[in-house]
Amino acid sequence: MSLIPNSNVARIGAVLVLSVLSACRSTGGSGAAACPATLPSADRAAIVANDGAWLKALRAADWTAAAATYTKDAMLLPPNGPAVTGRDAIRAWFVAGPPIVSMEIEELEIEGCCDVAYLRGTYRLAVSPPGLGTIREKGKYIEIHRKQADGTWLKSHDMFSSDDPAPK
Repeated sequence: MSLIPNSNVARIGAVLVLSVLSACRSTGGSGAAACPATLPSADRAAIVANDGAWLKALRAADWTAAAATYTKDAMLLPPNGPAVTGRDAIRAWFVAGPPIVSMEIEELEIEGCCDVAYLRGTYRLAVSPPGLGTIREKGKYIEIHRKQADGTWLKSHDMFSSDDPAPK
């Protein structure tokens, strides 16, 4: 049972959404110009470059470089396991994983404003766990990126899941 009468739930939800959008469009009340309606192309390019650096590092099994594409307090949300929090823990998660044979990604959508953006895409992955041969998977991912003080964009949240049915 809700503690808020149903007639007010929609109003409260609308106020929250408008508050978030308003906060995104402002610069904290400093009187400076509002954020652009769409993410500038330079920011989009920086996000794609960060994803490219991550992919290059994964292909080279350079887990330190892969982890460097995340914020220090980032959260990796892998399927069938708990959240992995922090750059060092994310690096350790990659180290513990099976060897990657191949990895391809396709960025499908990038949007955001001010210093927060999301990237949605698809992936194709082949891994080779010892004694199991090559396992192939395709799936989708979504990342939240945050613009850093130096103008770079790093992943703060990263979630992915397979399109393949779960084994029975």
